[in-house]
Amino acid sequence: MFKPAKTLLARISVATFLLVGAPFSSGVAHADAGFQQWIQDFYKTAAKSGITAQTYRQAFAGVKTPDPTVLEKARYQPEFKHKIWEYVDSRVNPYTRGVGQEMAAKHERTLNAIEKHFGVDRTILLAIWSMESNYGAILEKEDRLHYVPRALATLAYADDRRAKFARTQLIAALKILQSGDITPRELTGSWAGAMGHTQFIPTSYLLYAIDADGNGHRDIWNSVPDALATAANLLKKNGWRTGETWGYEVVVPASAARYSGQSKTLAQWQKLGLARPNGKGFRNPDQRAELKMPAGGNGPGFLMTRNFFVIKRYNASDSYALGVGLLADQIAGYGGMQQRWPRPDGSLDVSEKFELQSRLKQMGYYDGEVDGNFGSGSKAAIQAFQQRNGMTPDGQPTQHLLNLLRK
Repeated sequence: MFKPAKTLLARISVATFLLVGAPFSSGVAHADAGFQQWIQDFYKTAAKSGITAQTYRQAFAGVKTPDPTVLEKARYQPEFKHKIWEYVDSRVNPYTRGVGQEMAAKHERTLNAIEKHFGVDRTILLAIWSMESNYGAILEKEDRLHYVPRALATLAYADDRRAKFARTQLIAALKILQSGDITPRELTGSWAGAMGHTQFIPTSYLLYAIDADGNGHRDIWNSVPDALATAANLLKKNGWRTGETWGYEVVVPASAARYSGQSKTLAQWQKLGLARPNGKGFRNPDQRAELKMPAGGNGPGFLMTRNFFVIKRYNASDSYALGVGLLADQIAGYGGMQQRWPRPDGSLDVSEKFELQSRLKQMGYYDGEVDGNFGSGSKAAIQAFQQRNGMTPDGQPTQHLLNLLRK
């Protein structure tokens, strides 16, 4: 798609390029000399991929230092830090379900067209939208957004483990800018360069981006149709099977728990005693599925079909793909999980977390959003209640605390 240019501009030597690339000069106040040098040197690589000097200067104009928050965020990925129930609770709950259903109604025509064209279930797309950007809400939060060329250059310069990834993504981001789909000011994303409503990394954008609204630009930052169609295109091209589910929650007898990680037909799993907790059968007994028990042998099981693994092409985490599937089912009105996670004694499930916040709010202790997530505001509210009632102000949401609030 992007062939090396043969123009005089593309043949300018790196030395000459640096002379005209004023934003990179060492004389810029407060600039990081090492980072500036890295940006200068990387132009050789960018030029070989067809990036013009004009595009490169435009991309890095005013970029003087590495992004100070990128490396901090790179060290923390919640999919791999939280217990599975904590991860799912924060992403699959009454709030995300309710907003998803609102968005389903608001964008019904768009979702109808995308579902018809790509064959991907609309609720899966809505769940991905929720998981990736809280239905676009994070795009309104400046503290969550990073200028993508700067963020990727920061990783390439200072994160040895991600340097190769970052260099590849930076070239792709420059190609996006050069294509004219988006302006530099709008080329924002996560610390790792994931962009727009559906958080595509630049290389995936180049592979799958769709101009669904027909305005001549593949704009996943400002166009919900483009963003959702791009997500559908990724799933479809990676083998999404229309009309099939992502998986089933199942009750796993102790005698069958040892088969976790194995793949069999649904009929074979039934013979081993696995059954859906709602008493319903499986759609296609001949379909193959892999048993996963993300909370261990004492927790609920899931039989994951082909589409679960297609979702993992979006994000390789099992927790992520499970969250998408569970939220999609709730948006569709199928209800939530029927088995409890093996939480520690005295801890709350997601519905109880919402109830606790609601009761604190009704009593005037909490003025934040009732979303089931216990951040600093919720903790302060709990501490205030505990202090007023002669309790140790540890700020922890527990069954004991909820029972007191109910009284």
